[in-house]
Amino acid sequence: MNPRMLLFDLDGTLLRSDKTLSPRTLEALQRCRQQGLLIGVATSRGEQNAMGFLRQLTPDAVISSAGALVRCKGTITHQNGFSADETAHVLQTLRTVCGADVPMTVDTVNDYYRNYQVPATDADQTWAMGHMTDYEGFALPSLKICFECHDPDLPKVVADALPHCDLIHFSDGPWYKLTPKDATKEAAILQMCDALELQPAKIIAFGDDYADIGMLKMCGLGIAMGNAIEEVKEVADVVIGSNDEDGIADWLEVTFLR
Repeated sequence: MNPRMLLFDLDGTLLRSDKTLSPRTLEALQRCRQQGLLIGVATSRGEQNAMGFLRQLTPDAVISSAGALVRCKGTITHQNGFSADETAHVLQTLRTVCGADVPMTVDTVNDYYRNYQVPATDADQTWAMGHMTDYEGFALPSLKICFECHDPDLPKVVADALPHCDLIHFSDGPWYKLTPKDATKEAAILQMCDALELQPAKIIAFGDDYADIGMLKMCGLGIAMGNAIEEVKEVADVVIGSNDEDGIADWLEVTFLR
């Protein structure tokens, strides 16, 4: 397929379970870049949060906040979030449907907010970053809003109440993300392609979770991690080793680096 870019989800894909980037994987990516391949990341994490893992990698493109922000070659090329009024409406809807004390997080372009405290013993410190707030009078434009819900029936109620939003469940817990309807990883990939003058067919995409399904289906080659959920493996062209077994490095070394 003569690819031009390798595009990776972050958690469960490029990162190991301990939230580190394998030195072997990093070396393989650097060697791929030397061969002319672009390196991209598409993650549900906010940009500042994600970049804490990517200083050594310095990706050519970063899609963050589940597709709401696109940065190519160091420049923001697309931003698609909620206005301040829309943010307030979403937060109020979540409180109405899920309860006044529903745990929520909000990504803005420069900051990250939460209304609950994560015990230091339970938290990956990169997720614990950000500002504590009760969201009273919160009036900032946002990129992504997440909420925790243990009742499996309520997210459908939220989706029906917010038809202008894209709602996706994270498979590793009772958390869900909300972005504007047209702010998805696959929409962001098209915007990234315009900025970098390449075609989705020239991208090899790697993922593991629900938010990656559209990405894997639209790119030239979709690769599921060995630890991916079954729904991702079913749509992938290839299934490789897990994120904790250097599955990416194994595949890159055999495919590009012999």
